[in-house]
Amino acid sequence: MPLAWIYKQIVSLRNKFFDWHILISLSYPIPIISIGNLTVGGTGKTPHTEYLIELLKDKFPIAVLSRGYKRKSRGFILGNSQTLISQIGDEPYQMLHKYPEISVAVDESRCHGVECLMREKSNLQVILLDDAFQHRYIKPGLSILLVDYHRPIFQDQMLPAGRLREPVQEKQRANIIIVSKCPSQMSSTEQEEWTKNISLEKGQTIFFTTLQYGNIYALFATAIKKELTFLANKHVLLLAGIASPAPLIEELSKYTPHITTILYPDHHCFKSSDIRHISQTFSRLPANERVVITTEKDAVRLLPCTNLSKEIKSCLYVLPIKVKFLNNTQESFNQNIINYVRENPRNSSISKS
Repeated sequence: MPLAWIYKQIVSLRNKFFDWHILISLSYPIPIISIGNLTVGGTGKTPHTEYLIELLKDKFPIAVLSRGYKRKSRGFILGNSQTLISQIGDEPYQMLHKYPEISVAVDESRCHGVECLMREKSNLQVILLDDAFQHRYIKPGLSILLVDYHRPIFQDQMLPAGRLREPVQEKQRANIIIVSKCPSQMSSTEQEEWTKNISLEKGQTIFFTTLQYGNIYALFATAIKKELTFLANKHVLLLAGIASPAPLIEELSKYTPHITTILYPDHHCFKSSDIRHISQTFSRLPANERVVITTEKDAVRLLPCTNLSKEIKSCLYVLPIKVKFLNNTQESFNQNIINYVRENPRNSSISKS
């Protein structure tokens, strides 16, 4: 707690410097949507970013800009079909290959990244800033704050006593708050209680989303797809290097009680020793009933592993996830996003605030 108090004072002072205009936020002449959170760990940023990509990609030329966490490169990189995962990081790499029609870039300096994108992509109309709530050197036109249903920010503490990166009061900077990973049958009473505890500021709106799992597909033969009922009574080996694997385990448990997990830290890079451990664990499962399941984020890190056996490759499936809005609020959210982009077209001036 003493360390958490010290950290809170440092973060609060930094935010005050921005509020007092001692540190400068730039507003760019293009619609910029920030997706972020107040906490460390997974709140569902990637599926929510992909939701925005799906919503906007057929209407506007868009780009995703990330810092490229754990990449082995520096500076601005605009991804293409030859870009390596080590150059841009796993989540940008996933989006680059899942949505080849959009631009995906990384830069540890978001300001420099935005300026490079605007210079190199003259027709660009929207930029999605991934995990940028704390990056105050850019003032986004629209800020979306994600809050994990399982880790309410109003019951949390600052790091290292809790998981908060910033004091909970900083939620005031968001235009839209999304409570993510909610139960699919979340009651209206519970939603009202959440809304009361979040204590919305004037002009803020709140939405509730849940994760929806799609059909699994073979990693090394993507044309092969199967419904989740395919897993009935199979012996599943789950490989996951994500921040919150519990919902994934819960979903798989609906189809089979035979689940063996090999869990890694978020953004884990698979080494030869990991592949050996996976192979040994896989070999102990019944030969005709075994299936390996992984996430989309882990899949892009497994693809370059040349020492995966043919047996594992033939049984390795990816479980995709999507975002679903509760209470039929999807259209309201969609219209908020589309209206913002249409009402703030790209122009040529940069302002400071």
